[in-house]
Amino acid sequence: MSWKPVRKAVFPVAGLGTRLLPATKSIPKEMLTVVDRPLIQYAVDEARAAGIEQLIFVTGRGKAALDDYFDIGFELEATMRERGKSLDALASSRSNFGEIVSVRQQQPLGLGHAVWCARHIVGDEPFAVMLPDMLMTAEPPALAQAVAAYEQVGGNIVVVEPAPEGEAHKYGIVALDGHEGRLNRMTGMVEKPAPGTEPSNLFISGRYILQPQIFRILETQDRGAGGEIQLTDGMANLMQTQDFHALEYDGTTYDCGDKIGLLRANVAFALARPDLAEAARKAITELL
Repeated sequence: MSWKPVRKAVFPVAGLGTRLLPATKSIPKEMLTVVDRPLIQYAVDEARAAGIEQLIFVTGRGKAALDDYFDIGFELEATMRERGKSLDALASSRSNFGEIVSVRQQQPLGLGHAVWCARHIVGDEPFAVMLPDMLMTAEPPALAQAVAAYEQVGGNIVVVEPAPEGEAHKYGIVALDGHEGRLNRMTGMVEKPAPGTEPSNLFISGRYILQPQIFRILETQDRGAGGEIQLTDGMANLMQTQDFHALEYDGTTYDCGDKIGLLRANVAFALARPDLAEAARKAITELL
């Protein structure tokens, strides 16, 4: 069977970001910065590197800054030109015509509902789902690794990684039909399994490639945990008729929806920047 290419990515960015209050009272969580660029920029860069052609933002009230960020800042650019300053720093924050499409999720009804809101834009083709607050650093980038896996086996791909020792019960854990190498067929998913009952130590870490049949399932799906329409429930249903593979990606994830996770990301990314590493290391050492 030949599988259609993955050309579109859905970014569920309507969440309230309550773990990062009070900052997220007026600033979208996805606009919080790691070093000198917002989280959404890293996710968009990752999508582009994987060959994604259309970026679909599922937004909510108070999220207009996400669309504005990728627009052309006429006044800013004119002022910088007048002062002889380079515009290179702004290049990645510009979107191509028609590259970004936004759709509104009027109520926070869960990740599954957010994905379903993008159904008319995605249409009848496979698509990626990217959670921008899960900041992944890898080479090649995480979604590019997922696309390569999809081109190999087709179907649906879920990016996973090992949970910290003793903490698998805090995550959505995948069950596998054997564990050989980094790409394995999935047999199920368990959300926050009781300690000692985990089918593996691999948790779902924020990147997916899904077939469009998921939309029909989400359309009529009952609310699950937290009274929300859960994407994992929809995937478990789709798994009855389609193959799912878990890809244990090669890289590092920072949960930037968490205060300490965001701090860790800032430190790690600053230390990895050739232009900042020395000064960052000196500042950290002085603080310690």
